[in-house]
Amino acid sequence: MDQIVQSFPDLTDKQLEQFSKLGNLYKDWNAKINVISRKDIDSLYLRHVLHSLGIAKVQRFLPSSRVLDVGTGGGFPGIPLAIMFPETDFVLVDSIGKKIRVVEEVAHEIGLENVTAIHGRAEKVKGEFDFIVSRAVTRMDEFMKWVRKKIARKNNHELRNGILYLKGGDLTEELKNFPNARLFDLIDFFDDPFFETKKVVHIPIKYRL
Repeated sequence: MDQIVQSFPDLTDKQLEQFSKLGNLYKDWNAKINVISRKDIDSLYLRHVLHSLGIAKVQRFLPSSRVLDVGTGGGFPGIPLAIMFPETDFVLVDSIGKKIRVVEEVAHEIGLENVTAIHGRAEKVKGEFDFIVSRAVTRMDEFMKWVRKKIARKNNHELRNGILYLKGGDLTEELKNFPNARLFDLIDFFDDPFFETKKVVHIPIKYRL
């Protein structure tokens, strides 16, 4: 929590309370359903919550905008981002039902009213979104096939509508087919060594029928 407060000093009391509840909630749920690796649960705030909020350092979502979190697992990056942007609508989708149950329960327990959880495949999700977010669920070529027709026509943010993808390591080969990709190094925002190789990848996508 200290790292979150330092990185985002303007959080409201309600947001601070919501973030503070995540630790115990995920520990309890992880004992029942393994949504986070056992070795990572003690580093939840660094490796999952703060990592998810790297997207918030790259783009602040506007009120009434819509964001789709593909392969959300237990709710990352969607849950932390939904706390950060309470007036933005988030749809969190995962093909594993028990993980979506965790998302629903966590969102309910902390009073998130801007989250919709869907058990299913990303390709089947209806509607259009300003941004698609995810944490390295697959290679970008495959990911693009799932989401390229889900982008809203009108651009309202500093970055163009498209993908905001959390991924680490050398992405040169994976992104060779995406010349418009822009990489943001998370170590520029968070000084913990965990973030030295972590990035947010932004890929703009044109609206398609």
